[in-house]
Amino acid sequence: MEKYFDGPSRDFLAVATPGAGKTTFALSVAAELLGRRMIDRITVVAPTEHLKLQWAEAAARAGIPLDPAYSAGKGRTSEDYVGIAVTYAGVAVNPLAMRIRTERFKTLVILDEVHHAGDALSWGEGVREAFEPAARRLALTGTPFRSDVNPIPFVTYAPGGDGIPRSVADYTYGYAHALADHVVRPVLFLAYSGEMTWRTRAGDEVAARLGEPLTKDLTNQALRTALDPSGSWIPSVLAAADSRLTEVRRHVPDAGGLVIATDQDSARSYAKTLRQITGQSATVVLSDEKAASKKITAFAEDDSRWMVAVRMVSEGVDVPRLAVGVYATTTSTPLFFAQAVGRFVRARARGEVASVFVPSVPRLLGFASEMEVERDHVLGRTVSDEDDIFAAENDLLAEAQQGESASAEEDKLPFEALGSEARFDRVLYDGGEFGHEGEVHVGSEEEMDFLGIPGLLEPSQMRELLQQRQSDRARKQKAAAPPSAAQARPADSVTQVSTHEQLAVLRRELNGLVAAWHHRTGQAHGITHAALRKECGGPAAAIANAEQLRARIDRIRDWAARKSG
Repeated sequence: MEKYFDGPSRDFLAVATPGAGKTTFALSVAAELLGRRMIDRITVVAPTEHLKLQWAEAAARAGIPLDPAYSAGKGRTSEDYVGIAVTYAGVAVNPLAMRIRTERFKTLVILDEVHHAGDALSWGEGVREAFEPAARRLALTGTPFRSDVNPIPFVTYAPGGDGIPRSVADYTYGYAHALADHVVRPVLFLAYSGEMTWRTRAGDEVAARLGEPLTKDLTNQALRTALDPSGSWIPSVLAAADSRLTEVRRHVPDAGGLVIATDQDSARSYAKTLRQITGQSATVVLSDEKAASKKITAFAEDDSRWMVAVRMVSEGVDVPRLAVGVYATTTSTPLFFAQAVGRFVRARARGEVASVFVPSVPRLLGFASEMEVERDHVLGRTVSDEDDIFAAENDLLAEAQQGESASAEEDKLPFEALGSEARFDRVLYDGGEFGHEGEVHVGSEEEMDFLGIPGLLEPSQMRELLQQRQSDRARKQKAAAPPSAAQARPADSVTQVSTHEQLAVLRRELNGLVAAWHHRTGQAHGITHAALRKECGGPAAAIANAEQLRARIDRIRDWAARKSG
């Protein structure tokens, strides 16, 4: 607020992590401006109908009555209201009517999750036309990056070191800062892999392990197979997530869980599975239901265990008791992932921990490792017409998001999931990875080591506990390890270092740790590999033996432990 009132502040962009209190900030600014007679009216623009109602309720608690039922064709509203709450789509329907209203009064326009103003040219143009005469505009976002290159209205762009324009925020409050201030919860990501089998549109049967290096289309098909309600993967992961929720509720009695599904059919199927697991009905929230907002509000206020939703709870919706999540959707853009995880990070009491279950897909694990990275909206080139939106989208995704659009097209093709099984893979926390050498069965003691982590822990305590369990497991595995090949065979026999599969698992684990180290320190992968070779000896990872690979894995884990300490 000091930064806001110190400057001219006709336009102000506040970028703050989900759960940091953007609504409270905006309403505090509005109340101060009203008190100083610097504005007469307030217009709040939100992405969805539910958020529009949520804003009106929050404003009412702050003594600022807003009309959430206002529409452009309505014209006037009751004199009891100081302002209105509308959606971006509603503004685009009749921007001229909104402009006339904005011109009549000294208006503060609050643009919530302003990146949505670039969702379509009609939305962006409508917002620009409607609110160009506003006395003040306050833009808010928790995710100031988009998956296209449409400029966001009233946001300042400045060229970076590479000459490409990037959004410039007036104030930024990132996840890492909020975590240090105990404003948000630390997030524990639990990744699950497993064997997947499916039949392609050509009739071929394909088997692959979720999380292995695959082409983008095969990765997408493996993920769709895992999320198929008729397979074994999703019931196993939902059961594990419910076990985690039970543990969290020992310390946080009203903690709730949320499953984010790809579509409505999957959401209903997941709800049935949760009923079989828990014996309780799950709240199902579908975007086309009239009672969707009431269901979310009811779930936020009761103490039931699970809610299943498609997109209604992906952004901005305030359910502070959500503590356990299952990311069960094929949507894998950084924007959506950040919005989804943002539903679980809002802190109520110190020490609460959020747990999010994710498929062991490299793309998603990369997003999880980059939770603390701040992003800006990057403009590649201008968009000239509605048809050009899709060309720009495809260009950027092909370059920066590794073919997400191609995978999206794959979702439309005929596809038959044949079977799946889940295996617990690893835990990601604070840019590091914790687990074991290889996957373990669901329900095993190794899995329960992580599902049973207390629901109230400070970030430093969480790091120490994960490192301790990592060390304990390494000692157990070393004590139970069979004799080496050199010890078990006569000296004159020809021995093999390891099987191809064992080497592949070790290389994959090493590469994953190197990637996590990169996300944590910014050090290039090649430099990290070279440093490990220098300290541990041996050739490049592609031709190193199992003993050399294990030595490098242990060494980089030691680095992570020292850095965390």
